[in-house]
Amino acid sequence: MQALLDPAILFFLLGVLAGFLKSNLEVPAQISRFLALYLLMALGLKGGFALAKSGFTADVAMALALALLLAVLIPGIGYLVMRKLLAPFDAAAVAATYGSVSAVTFITAVQYMESRGYAFGGHMAAAMALMESPAIIIAIAIAAQLRKRQPVVANASPNAPAQGSLKSVLHEALTDGAQFLLLGSMAIGFMTGQDGKLAMEPFTGSLFKGMLAFFLLDMGLSAARNLPKLKGQTPWIYAYAVVAPLLHAGLALGLGYVFGLAAGDLALLMVLAASASYIAVPAVLKHSMPEANPALYFGMSLGITLPLNLVIGIPLYVQLAFQAVGTPGP
Repeated sequence: MQALLDPAILFFLLGVLAGFLKSNLEVPAQISRFLALYLLMALGLKGGFALAKSGFTADVAMALALALLLAVLIPGIGYLVMRKLLAPFDAAAVAATYGSVSAVTFITAVQYMESRGYAFGGHMAAAMALMESPAIIIAIAIAAQLRKRQPVVANASPNAPAQGSLKSVLHEALTDGAQFLLLGSMAIGFMTGQDGKLAMEPFTGSLFKGMLAFFLLDMGLSAARNLPKLKGQTPWIYAYAVVAPLLHAGLALGLGYVFGLAAGDLALLMVLAASASYIAVPAVLKHSMPEANPALYFGMSLGITLPLNLVIGIPLYVQLAFQAVGTPGP
């Protein structure tokens, strides 16, 4: 209950309420875009500053390796499950959505832990970047195989949506502006270290939470307005949108515990595994997999999974991680 009293979460819930009540409250798209870029830049800098202080150690390498492993396992398992419930292209799209990550969920978790004094490694921002693209690549590869099995349609319409090649999708995924800004900011933070940290205050400090609260207000509005898009779909997708994040977090918990991750890093790995993309994956799949229904995978991730993780998931994952490792909280 205490997590709900966090101002950022309360602003998210305010946005959800405004959306359900059909209020005319809205955040202009350009401002929302600016807030997203600000949060990624600030997060990258903070991660770089922390990594400069700790150095690149074996523990850092292990956390990044586990993040990459989860980024392959989760979409693979997700597709095997969802193809029993959905059409093949929809199954691949949902698997990609839940195999990738949500920067907003991660940033909110970082703020939650910082405000409560929980320690974690700045390199986990790099783990987030690593986990974004593999699911997209896997989904595009699956789609390519599905298309090979389909009969060629004679006299296909010249206006049919183009399907990007794997090469173009790889380029788009790996050079995406948001991810590029995150990694570049982390590199700058790492190179400048403590001097850079002092120079960038209050940009990465006192302003951060207010900007996050404003952005989460917009996310709450979007969540409320996208949930109705799932009307008429099989009830199993609602169950998946709730249960899958918990199972993915549990998988991360098991791997992190076995390989000895520090409690704070383990908590953030669980957050990443439990999150689902609602920006990067939909943007790529809209053009590269037009056979899939965007309302399905977008509505699930933004309408159900994002609110679940922000309100309940983050405090739960943090608590479980510290209990598993046996490290007391602050």
